[in-house]
Amino acid sequence: MVRQDTGYMPRENPCAQCGKPIARPDWVEHSEGRSSFLWNCRACNYRFEAIAIYEEAELITPLAA
Repeated sequence: MVRQDTGYMPRENPCAQCGKPIARPDWVEHSEGRSSFLWNCRACNYRFEAIAIYEEAELITPLAA
């Protein structure tokens, strides 16, 4: 699982329809405790949304030492 505060952008996610890799999401939306990614496959024109839900403990940014 990826932490929300890392600035992580998923890459090469496989299409949910045909399995071909999609370079990056068309749209990313962040809200408290979750991030939504809109994917659009150029190979088969399938569009789908993936949602990452973060545990509350992962939302806390640790302090630097």
